[in-house]
Formats: sequence, structure tokens, C-alpha cells
Amino acid sequence: MKHYKIQITDSALSNMEEIYNYIAEQLQAPEAAMGQYNRIADAIETLDTFSERVKLMETEEESTLELRQMLVDNFSLFFHIRGERVIITNVLYSASDTAKRLRDS
Repeated sequence: MKHYKIQITDSALSNMEEIYNYIAEQLQAPEAAMGQYNRIADAIETLDTFSERVKLMETEEESTLELRQMLVDNFSLFFHIRGERVIITNVLYSASDTAKRLRDS
């Protein structure tokens, strides 16, 4: 079974921090924030094997980049596979305009 090295971009780490801070501070639910953060981190860790199980996005721009989207609760992990690495590019709230946010990042 092929194993990949997981690489998380600064942008994705920043996204995760923003998610944590929003839930902990704005929603005043620090335990829920930590739980959500951990579920996202756990999902990222599963991508070290069989990352291809997550299909390529179908829109032209994202498919050209070979971008994949994995849902975790109400959030989307965006990543691509490059050789022996899975590169997490963004973690975004799924109900937001993810296409626009991906272009802007």
C-alpha cells in the first residue's frame, strides 16, 4: 500500500486556526472548537494512504489543478497529490463560496 507524506500549507493552517478561533470565541464554545479542530486534523491524517479515494473536483479550473475536496462535517479539505506528497491547500466552511475563496487564496 502506498503511503504519502502529508504537507499542510500555511494557508490551510491559517484556515484551521480561524475555524478554531471563530467557534471558541464568537460562538463561545471552546470544547466544540477543539473537537472540530481534532476531527479535521484526524481526517487529514487519513490521507496518508489511499488518497485517491477522494475524487478530483469536476469544475474546469479545479480539475486542471488536480484539486480534490474531502468533506469533514461542515468543512471542506482541499488538496492535491504530487508524487509522494498530499498537499493540503485550504480548509474552508462548505457553505461559503469556496470557489471564490480558493481563487483568492
